[in-house]
Amino acid sequence: MEVEHGRRWLRWPSEPERARLAFGADYNPEQWPREVWAEDVRAMRTAGVNIVALAIFSWARIQPGEDAWDFDWLDEVMDLLHANGVAVNLATATASPPPWLTTRHPEILPVDADGRTLWPGARQHWRPTSPVFRSYALRLTRALAERYGRHPALAAWHVSNELGCHNVYDYSDDAAAAFREWLRSRYGTVAELNRAWATTFWSQGYGDWDQILPPRLAASYPNPTQQLDFKRFSSDALKDHLRAESAVLRELTPAIPVTTNFMVMGETKGMNYADWAGEVDFVSNDHYLLTGPQAQDELSFSANLTGSLAGGRPWYLMEHSTSAVNWQPTNLAKKPGGLARDSLTHVAYGADAVCFFQWRQSAGGAEKYHSAMVPHAGEDSEVFRSVTDLGATLAALAPIAGTLRQPANAAILFDWESWWASELDSHPTSRLRYRQEALDWYSAFLAAGVRADVIDPAGDLTGYDLLVAPILHVVPAELARRLEEYVTSGGHLVTTYFSGIVDENDHVWLGGYPGALRELLGIRIEEFGPLLEGDTVELDIGVTGSLWTDRIDRTDPATEALAVYKTGDQAGRPAITLRRTPAGSASYVSTRLGPDGLAAVLPELLTVSGVVPDLPAEVRGLVDLAVRTDGRQHYWFLTNRTDHDVDLSAISGEPLRGPSLAQDAILAPGQVRILRRPSAPPA
Repeated sequence: MEVEHGRRWLRWPSEPERARLAFGADYNPEQWPREVWAEDVRAMRTAGVNIVALAIFSWARIQPGEDAWDFDWLDEVMDLLHANGVAVNLATATASPPPWLTTRHPEILPVDADGRTLWPGARQHWRPTSPVFRSYALRLTRALAERYGRHPALAAWHVSNELGCHNVYDYSDDAAAAFREWLRSRYGTVAELNRAWATTFWSQGYGDWDQILPPRLAASYPNPTQQLDFKRFSSDALKDHLRAESAVLRELTPAIPVTTNFMVMGETKGMNYADWAGEVDFVSNDHYLLTGPQAQDELSFSANLTGSLAGGRPWYLMEHSTSAVNWQPTNLAKKPGGLARDSLTHVAYGADAVCFFQWRQSAGGAEKYHSAMVPHAGEDSEVFRSVTDLGATLAALAPIAGTLRQPANAAILFDWESWWASELDSHPTSRLRYRQEALDWYSAFLAAGVRADVIDPAGDLTGYDLLVAPILHVVPAELARRLEEYVTSGGHLVTTYFSGIVDENDHVWLGGYPGALRELLGIRIEEFGPLLEGDTVELDIGVTGSLWTDRIDRTDPATEALAVYKTGDQAGRPAITLRRTPAGSASYVSTRLGPDGLAAVLPELLTVSGVVPDLPAEVRGLVDLAVRTDGRQHYWFLTNRTDHDVDLSAISGEPLRGPSLAQDAILAPGQVRILRRPSAPPA
């Protein structure tokens, strides 16, 4: 059976044509006595749960010895769930190898850059490139597929769990051998590798593939292109493991969709999910709310990016939390309404499944203080009542199931390779944070009441009137050509400091910065101007810059200065530039302005590009707007971003009802209102 990945959704065991949103959690019945299982399914019915992820960390229970198997308990749980109308997203259980395997084969254990072995006792203690581990993992995957591939509860396969969360970078001998093969495939010859890695520097020239190692602990900075390639390789090695398990599942159960849970959130950056998205039948993601003033914007940003990885189609929120987590320095419980607000924000950006870690809060183990759908306090608790309300709300939102993202007129380019390369060592500053700059721009769009998609640069750019490419550090010649074509065709590009600097080999584009984008922007910079921590510069438009400045020379008479430095070494020189072309424009922002500073700058850039706010003036910046559509009707998701009531009476539409939704036009802090509108949002 020929399968087009990324196009298949859950195989619902009953009433497959009925529209519905999935609702559930990771379910770990092996942590509890058998008599608790009946209580679980009863409470699941009460909460409206219709799917669970099962067997994620069950390898030691399923296979207690190399030739010993115990499926009886899993058979019973699968049957029990099916009898109670709960579908199963069944894991391959390969995320955490059992003690007997690591005892017999310690060579599967990862090794860090310092040469230290990562020992059992936690999870993900395996090398992505270990042929020994791979053989055992595929044996288990095959056993599960053969046993449960025809089970009526099975809705999807869940490969491993959070691939790369703890083992993305392995420096072992297995990794070294696999890295050499990856490099041989990429470069063909050692001579070409030497050119790409610039090994004439520091006498690093290689004469044979066997001389090449991962960037292990070195006396000074390891070769930067070696580091960048190792990041690429490490992402690819995990992707290869995903492919290997998926191949077994597709061979044996071609009708069952396959997914794995990405981790699009915060500073999790080792896996290039834009490159992985084509490997799964539907995109899944884990997201946990972070702390700080942009916490809700970060959640929205991550959900937005996940929706782009899914190609605008529905995706699966595999994990988030009902309340507090257990791994932050201080783990705060969510405020009233937070559980629903966070869940519905993911739905707003395309999630057709809302699931939590986990169903029942553990009594022991490393995550016993992590919240769950059924907390330690039991069903008689605010958390469980909120869970039940959310279940009823999602059931009422069945009409939106299967709807697609309505594309915005503006977009933020998000590039994993620029993220990796821009934050390498021996750079102008160690304080640069790629994702934070992207998030600051996203917050500025929210403040302006303008929807902006977060997209991969490799995708189609032509549908967007305005593209913001923050710290687009790695610009191969082909991408530079595409961006020039975009501007020539009438698009409006905005980029920032430390953009256009290197090619795909991390070689500097010579002739002055910003390198590959220099002519498009009509500027030239001779030296970088990083700022010391605490230092700031003032711009003549009333905003403050930090982290970075550039000494900009305008090389094209058409290049204007939209803002000028008032203080600092570049006082009197351009800080923000704009070069107009006959149809489009290209702008450059040379300092970090933060979300508030960018909010002051963005309106002029919007005017230049012709992008108008989606929201009326009364509510701009107060709500987060996302739009889903079935082609005939549009569903406006409006989430209060403030700590005070917001009046939405200026926005027309039929409100959707549900216990977790705002029921009138006054949107309380953290509340969500969904309006059905028959026409498209403003262009």
